Amino acid sequence: MAFFLETLIGGLMAGMLYSLVALGFVLIYKASGVFNFAQGAMVLFAALAMARFSEWIPGWTGIDNKILANLLAFVIAGACMFVVAWVIERLVLRHLVNQEGATLLMATLGIAYFLEGLGQTFFGSDIYPIDIGMPKDPVFLFDSVFPGGLLVNQEDVIAAAIAAALVILLSLFFQKTTTGRALRAVADDHQAAQSVGIPLNRIWVIVWCVAGVVALVAGMIWGSKLGVQFSLTTIALRALPVVILGGLTSVPGAIIGGLIIGVGEKLSEVYLGPYVGGGIEIWFAYVLALVFLLFRPQGLFGEKIIDRV
Repeated sequence: MAFFLETLIGGLMAGMLYSLVALGFVLIYKASGVFNFAQGAMVLFAALAMARFSEWIPGWTGIDNKILANLLAFVIAGACMFVVAWVIERLVLRHLVNQEGATLLMATLGIAYFLEGLGQTFFGSDIYPIDIGMPKDPVFLFDSVFPGGLLVNQEDVIAAAIAAALVILLSLFFQKTTTGRALRAVADDHQAAQSVGIPLNRIWVIVWCVAGVVALVAGMIWGSKLGVQFSLTTIALRALPVVILGGLTSVPGAIIGGLIIGVGEKLSEVYLGPYVGGGIEIWFAYVLALVFLLFRPQGLFGEKIIDRV
């Protein structure tokens, strides 16, 4: 029982991190109706900025306090993501208002390659560590309940808590604020939103800024776990089944989808892997996403689209 719970907890922790990346996809899709293939590049660019600025700031300012240096690096990296969002809206999206979805999709692919090259030019292409002070040693919990206790990774728990807090804030932002309601209106119909006075260009800047902050947090956590390297862009591919499962328009769907994928990967690898030779964790999420595309393409929480003729 203890081993099962350890596997389950590990899956839940991984699922929350998948959800954090998937949120970037959902935010952009809700505001523009396009799938943002640049999300992985945004995670990489934000993580590179965080890693390099946290390394450079002590030399620039003489600050020896690691916490303060990381805080300044986070603020500067966040400002960089705001600038990136503004430039993307000004130079790309503003000229593609009311264009076909395929056009916007190709634009995000171009943005992805641009950000990867820009990140390499400004910050380098080596593997950089991010030390934000999260404890990496595992701990044993519930010794009195289970013999030997449950082995839990502290870093995963803290990362999952950060992801959960960000998800709650974003949910409140969309549901309770005027800007959040305007974002939902733009997602429903661009032209109708413009007709009632909602400035589409400003809304797109806001949503790309929010997606940039989400990418920064995701890049910071994944960079702390794995180191900042260009393979971080593939994390976005790991989040694709999550948005398919939860629904492209649902913030709660991204959370539930991530948890299902994370738990499913861990349990299937541990309990089914020995019978099929292993490797289930690599393809499990994509097979599950394929099943949903066949039987419920809108996902668990997505809205079913009906075209009437």
